[in-house]
Amino acid sequence: MNISTKFPVAVHTLILLSVSEPGTATSEFIASSVNTNPVVIRRITGMLGRAGLVEARAGVAGSRLRRPLEDITLLDVYKAVNAVGEGELFAVHDSPNPNCEVGRNIQAAMNPIFIEAQRAMERVLENTTVAAVAGDVSQLEGLGGLEALAAICPPAPAGTSEAPGRE
Repeated sequence: MNISTKFPVAVHTLILLSVSEPGTATSEFIASSVNTNPVVIRRITGMLGRAGLVEARAGVAGSRLRRPLEDITLLDVYKAVNAVGEGELFAVHDSPNPNCEVGRNIQAAMNPIFIEAQRAMERVLENTTVAAVAGDVSQLEGLGGLEALAAICPPAPAGTSEAPGRE
């Protein structure tokens, strides 16, 4: 399988935006939770912005959600960050031997199965909201809901970033 890590990082970002006070969820803060470089977060936030999921302005601290998490599906996020192109979730090796009956036909035999499997996965994503994932995170932490998540993810002190310098 070949799903980009941009997808779960984007979901992580949306959840943090939902539980943070306006202006506090900077790319540095989100990067410290994701454990990545703030540049990665800014790129993903830009993708989410182009998809109409968040509002972010260059030079202004923090982004904000444009819709409640209950109105954002995982499929919305998956498509926003171009996690995988249509029919590209699975791949068959590029150069099977055309002189072999199996090699000559494996791609044609497997591709319809792979396309249907990707569609099934996308149906699950379409029926799952980011709010549901946030609820699962809260439950795994033994908390009472999204509001409680804000208390366990306080913003980093202004002007600091605990994120490592890698992308």
